[in-house]
Amino acid sequence: MANDYYKILGVNKSATEDEIKKAYRKLAHKYHPDKPGGDEKKFKELNDAYQILSNKEKRAQYDKYGRVFSAGGGTASGGGPFGFSQGGPFGGFDFDFSQNDFGFGSDFEMGDLGDVFDAFFEGMGIRQKRRTYHRGSDVQINLEISLEDAFKGLEKEISYPTDVKCSKCSGLGHDPKSGFKKCSVCDGRGEIKEARNTFFGNFTQIKSCAVCHGTGQIPNNVCDLCKGAGKIKGEKRVKVSIIPGVSDNQIINIKGMGQAGERGAESGDLFVRIKVKPHSVFFREGDNLIVKKKIGLVDLLLSLESADKKIEAPTLSGKKITVEIPAEFDVRQPIKIAGEGMPHFNGFGKGDLFVVLEVITPKKMSSKIKKILEDLKKELSGE
Repeated sequence: MANDYYKILGVNKSATEDEIKKAYRKLAHKYHPDKPGGDEKKFKELNDAYQILSNKEKRAQYDKYGRVFSAGGGTASGGGPFGFSQGGPFGGFDFDFSQNDFGFGSDFEMGDLGDVFDAFFEGMGIRQKRRTYHRGSDVQINLEISLEDAFKGLEKEISYPTDVKCSKCSGLGHDPKSGFKKCSVCDGRGEIKEARNTFFGNFTQIKSCAVCHGTGQIPNNVCDLCKGAGKIKGEKRVKVSIIPGVSDNQIINIKGMGQAGERGAESGDLFVRIKVKPHSVFFREGDNLIVKKKIGLVDLLLSLESADKKIEAPTLSGKKITVEIPAEFDVRQPIKIAGEGMPHFNGFGKGDLFVVLEVITPKKMSSKIKKILEDLKKELSGE
């Protein structure tokens, strides 16, 4: 990897967008060429690193390949001012950026480098309009189920309020048969320039036109139901399939069932968080189940002395099962019943069931019971 952009910004590879932005602003302020102790070379490295790591697609390419691929085959670590080698597709042009507060020419439009390429291509007669038809937001809801439902699995239909596609205009926000007119705000360009003053200096940013949403055109007949948004408040219904063994707080992702997008854009996703209610009898620990069984002291002793040495225990499936008490049984240890726990999620088999015995001792003992217990003690100790 020619340049370690994470190291240049002083962040980990797992850093969030916000952490990258904060690190860049702090270092850019420190190494600004116009400040005492500033470093022009370091400042340029910071800008290069930020342009890559602040862009999701470029960052993904950089993480995977150690460089960023362009349409012409160049890389972000090449020799040209845009990351291309001097012999690349722009090798014949002289990009001369005189220094200002950002180390670029005074007419340089900050933001994503795509703004610069858009302006460059447009000068060659290639027009690229950027639309701001936003994808719908994701929706998360909680679905509460019982432990028995988590054990058996089920299919449940749920409904929830969210933005839905406008039925009158089919989500377009307008009547396409009525035609369009040129946007007067951006003069049909689909974008506007916005001058901004910051502590870094003055710069101009190219933004998508908020009136025509980057299309350069205004519909002649805007939908009166959704007011041009292509979506309205409504309700969605969906069947959720819950697989046996689902865990508490497990999330099920259902594609395209979130909030409807603007003007025909993609819908968001639905995330269903499963909440398994606590059970009155069974306690879950991973795929294992724990059940407590109360047993009287005398009953326990009689069970130990019986021929089969078994007691009865409940299971989550509803059936009763007999539990064999092992030899030299320690009452403090649970009795394991293999394969009677929760199903393994998306797998085969089940966890185990552990029976914890709670021995109930007599509250009061008569002199007769005491005499019997003393005789029992002598009998067991062989006196």
